[in-house]
Amino acid sequence: MAELDIGKHCQVDSCNLKDFLPFVCDSCGGVFCLEHRSKDGHSCSKESVKRESGTAGGTTSYPCSFEDCKGKELLPVICPQCEKHFCLAHRHQDNHKCEKLEVQKPRMQATKELVQKIVESKDGSKSKGRRGAKNSATAAKVALMKLKLHAAGDKGLPQTERNYFQVYLPKEFKDSSKPMFFCSKWSVGKVVDYAASLAGLKNNNNVLTAKKLRLCHPQTGEAFQMDDTLLSLLAHPETPLYNGGNVILEYLDNECTGLNDISDYITQN
Repeated sequence: MAELDIGKHCQVDSCNLKDFLPFVCDSCGGVFCLEHRSKDGHSCSKESVKRESGTAGGTTSYPCSFEDCKGKELLPVICPQCEKHFCLAHRHQDNHKCEKLEVQKPRMQATKELVQKIVESKDGSKSKGRRGAKNSATAAKVALMKLKLHAAGDKGLPQTERNYFQVYLPKEFKDSSKPMFFCSKWSVGKVVDYAASLAGLKNNNNVLTAKKLRLCHPQTGEAFQMDDTLLSLLAHPETPLYNGGNVILEYLDNECTGLNDISDYITQN
């Protein structure tokens, strides 16, 4: 019966001891005995990660690659982009000025620049563009992008129910207009009340003898009925309102059905 060949010889030349339970180095793949199993014991030259010996107790540390930084970490902190070691303070790309860092413009700033380019391409001049936008659904769509950046309203409303307008305020008010958004399902009366609260306007619509705060069409000057819905005004077959367009808020006498002259609003805004 043949003899079983159990064990392997240590690959250290000066040792060559046959060990029945040899150790395999995870770096160089060599086979070694108990005495030479450590990397230092067999002078391993193929360690996977470069290490620097620490000053206390033979521990290892990883120095930061950032210029003039003396920081070290006990565990490797490697940037996934440039694949260099850094301390915790310099681990992020912008902190160690990563050579592969891609600088991106903030989303809001990029949107503002896009809106500005569209507006400039549509307008021959600032004042002319405003006047021409009154009867244009296309211009309202362009204005809608700009209104969405600044409009005030109920943040709890679903995006699908929001309608945005540049609300022209009463002539004696300090601000000529404010961007706002309302729910398409609201009545004109609720829109008026909500717009008044946003703009800080005095609202005496519940006082019989007082002037009433009314919402008016930006082209015809007609005062809308309080029980009309915003949705019905947007779908009007002849003189619709536009999502992104304008509306006028003004104090009118009880018997008054609209504005006599809307040119003052157009000029001042």
